[in-house]
Amino acid sequence: MEQVTRGNFGSKLGAILAAAGSAIGLGNVWRFPYETGANGGGAFLVLYLCCVLIIGVPLMVAEFAVGRRSRTNGYRAFPTLGAKGAWKYVGFLCVLTGWLILCYYGVVQGWTIEYVVQAGMNGLAGKTPADYAADFTNFVSDPVKPLLYLFLSMGLTLGVILMGVQKGIERASKVLMPMLFVFIVVLVGCSVTLPGASDGIKFLLLPDFSKVTPATFLAAMGQAFFSLSIGMGCLCTYASYFPKEANLFGNALNIAGIDTMIAILSGLIIFPAAYAVGIEPGAGPSLVFITLPNVFYQAFGQWPWLAYAFSLMFYLLLAMAALTSAISLLEPPTLWIHEEFHIRRRYAAPIATAICVLVGIACSLSMGVWDGYKIGGMNLFDFFDFTTAKILLPLGGLLTALFVGWKMDKKALLSEISNERVLPQTLIRIYYALIRVVLPLAIIAIFLNELGLFGF
Repeated sequence: MEQVTRGNFGSKLGAILAAAGSAIGLGNVWRFPYETGANGGGAFLVLYLCCVLIIGVPLMVAEFAVGRRSRTNGYRAFPTLGAKGAWKYVGFLCVLTGWLILCYYGVVQGWTIEYVVQAGMNGLAGKTPADYAADFTNFVSDPVKPLLYLFLSMGLTLGVILMGVQKGIERASKVLMPMLFVFIVVLVGCSVTLPGASDGIKFLLLPDFSKVTPATFLAAMGQAFFSLSIGMGCLCTYASYFPKEANLFGNALNIAGIDTMIAILSGLIIFPAAYAVGIEPGAGPSLVFITLPNVFYQAFGQWPWLAYAFSLMFYLLLAMAALTSAISLLEPPTLWIHEEFHIRRRYAAPIATAICVLVGIACSLSMGVWDGYKIGGMNLFDFFDFTTAKILLPLGGLLTALFVGWKMDKKALLSEISNERVLPQTLIRIYYALIRVVLPLAIIAIFLNELGLFGF
């Protein structure tokens, strides 16, 4: 055992980029485009932006307040702030949720590395749409190759975590986030200049509210909720490293702004290119791994070198986004093991990683040789995805909002969100109305919709 010492972010920029890296991941570059395509384009985007401001930012501030006030791991944060009875375990639920997500997220992260390799070796060129679908199916069902990429992806994530808060998480964020932004801007520039790209830009940016249904609104709320990494222990844990002078409202707005900008830019890569080659924008979850390679090589067929560069850069972008989120998902269980069991960080991180890898192996094999083993009619990969995304995440976010709004000491909360300054009473009343009433009702709506109980 050892005396626990805590790290802290060394700069305001590092704190913002690290937390933004937590939010920015496959949800922005993969989930947002296909959700937007399936829900009418621009109208969905408008609703999504509203949900980010009304739901995402206030709940992010709540998680930040809990994390910085407690200055401990996500599990102990709630008891430290006075949580009693079952409320003591809200933090553990969030940490566990993020941990479980990483078990299968690491598998998908490995897929992104495989596609970087394929793009780099020009293995995506000269194929038909049926070839792309068959290649993806054969790869994910292979009993060996995806596991090697799982080990590689988790090894990269572990390496960053082992270097600590400032030298690992903060330094990686300062490198990866600017690189991600540069890549995405270059890709947008290539995509929007394609012949016929203007239709894709209009689809994303010009709302047609005649396409809005109750299901559209609920899908926008769900995307905002999941995109910002709410309810999985990441934001609370990172906030425990924030300096006291950090402006929680300002950080939340900055992070939500960066996260939303990356999502919109991802749309500006995919929709103009898809429209340029006449492909349906609502292709669904297969968009990135099956549909997009076809889009790239059709769109830039006249310039093979540009198709090669475009596809390689896109999958590098996807892999970097996956890595920044994986880092944030591994940190909460690492900190929990480190602080609760007084195990050195150099051992706590490998323990947390080993558990993810073991479960990840089962998740990967469940898409191939273990496909016959079902839980509720789902293979293990789909079961983990369903349980975390549709049950545990909304539940963690709901309980966090209720705790901060109804249980946390009001003076302590105001001290954190105001940085000891006097806030306008109107702002305080609006925030409390959101965190106590509006957010819980919105999250319950998301929860019920994701379970299919509304029937929209």
